[in-house]
Amino acid sequence: MTVPHKRILAVAFAALMLIAATASTSSAGAGGQRDFDWEIGSWRTTVRVLAEPLSESPDQWLQFAGTSVVRPLMDQRANVVELKVSGASGRIDGLNLRLYEPQAQRWSLTFVNMRDGLLTPAVYGGFRNGVGEFYGDDQLGGRPIKVRFLVTRQGQDRARFEQAFSADGGATWETNWLAEDRRSRS
Repeated sequence: MTVPHKRILAVAFAALMLIAATASTSSAGAGGQRDFDWEIGSWRTTVRVLAEPLSESPDQWLQFAGTSVVRPLMDQRANVVELKVSGASGRIDGLNLRLYEPQAQRWSLTFVNMRDGLLTPAVYGGFRNGVGEFYGDDQLGGRPIKVRFLVTRQGQDRARFEQAFSADGGATWETNWLAEDRRSRS
């Protein structure tokens, strides 16, 4: 027995509509779990790092260029950023592990510098009005500091990442890391 062509199209269309509805419901129900989906892929990156943050030294910025690759993990409930940049002052190879906490509806971002293999304390937060804001506590030279990390999507193929430290509990911030990413077309 053959099914008429129109019936096949109607069934296929109904199945596609059901899949689309399920996908949009699960995406909407995921809270901020999809916040970083736009970043999955390969990027060319330029990085500027303040040589001596929160010091009395004059500002000296170190320049780096290279790649950043973002990969999803665990059904997009996590992702990892693999950073490889170099410049006249050396190389930075690092990972940023991002984990989504559905109960708190927030992300934790933890950086690993491959030079020493140590995890930094995580920063926590999410996206509001198109900007990711993440805050945490750390130490610099044995003194406690606050850390702020901002993620700004600047169109489909550009993004900016900014890290700042505060030695006064968040009253003032000194930016010490700026990264500009452009999607790679390979």
